[in-house]
Amino acid sequence: MKKKEEKMKEVKKAKKTKKEKKGESFGKSLKKEISLIKWPEGKDLVKYTIATIVLCIILILFFQFLDVILAYIKEFFN
Repeated sequence: MKKKEEKMKEVKKAKKTKKEKKGESFGKSLKKEISLIKWPEGKDLVKYTIATIVLCIILILFFQFLDVILAYIKEFFN
């Protein structure tokens, strides 16, 4: 019985080391992939941020306008 228990402990330990190795290789590959990303420069980042804010404002105005029009239509039929 003790031999089986010892073998089970060895198997569990081997599985843990395999998982740890996988985790290490995943971390290394993740770091490598992140280093390959071309991050936007500050100038581009400001441009994209402004474009996003302007688009949000346009969408807000559009849906507000649509809401007002639909409210008038609703009142017209009631």
